[in-house]
Amino acid sequence: MEKLLVIEDDESLATGIKYTLEKEGFNVKVRNCISDGAKAFEEDNFDLVLLDVMLPDGNGFELCEKIRKKSEIPIIFLTACDEEVNIVLGLDLGADDYITKPFRVRELVSRLRAALRRSNMKKESSEYIDRISSGNLILNLMERKLMKSGKEIFLTTMEYKLIAMFMKSPQKTLSRNVILEKLWDINGEFVDDNTLSVYIRRLREKIEDDPSRPRFIITVRGLGYKWNQGSK
Repeated sequence: MEKLLVIEDDESLATGIKYTLEKEGFNVKVRNCISDGAKAFEEDNFDLVLLDVMLPDGNGFELCEKIRKKSEIPIIFLTACDEEVNIVLGLDLGADDYITKPFRVRELVSRLRAALRRSNMKKESSEYIDRISSGNLILNLMERKLMKSGKEIFLTTMEYKLIAMFMKSPQKTLSRNVILEKLWDINGEFVDDNTLSVYIRRLREKIEDDPSRPRFIITVRGLGYKWNQGSK
């Protein structure tokens, strides 16, 4: 169960957020000021911080800066301050997202999950080996570079995420739903079923000798796709 720290001084709003997120399966701890929030962060391990900007004993920008010096944990600002200068300042200080009040509950939940997915994928990449080879392909995870027979293949961000996902799970069928779940909202983009098919086709055109008869990414009819080569 992922643990979230909510720092919000509006008691009714904080209670509503806590209730909603706990229904979604999160473990939620609420604090109403910077000092209590900072103390809670130091005493426990959290997966994400949801942080108001205007708080009784200061502003959330200060706490965000302190947290970011110690941790890469996702930080999302939740505030009524929707001026561009505030949004830019929050993101420059290391926040992952900025949600303005009033907001829709489903949007909040979706953006929280997106931030957590990005964080988990980043952790997986940092804990993994620095490169993966499969057939005549070598994927450098540190440089996000794909080589085919010694020649670099240029990939878009989404193509890189997709091929990294496949090469990390060789010979394993990945359902379309699982792939969409992992790709959704990366860099703010929404990936639907039709868009996924386009990405698969374009990636095949770049890595396959004969895209019409793929040997790397094969379609498992009725289920999804599989990386049909070994990886090491």
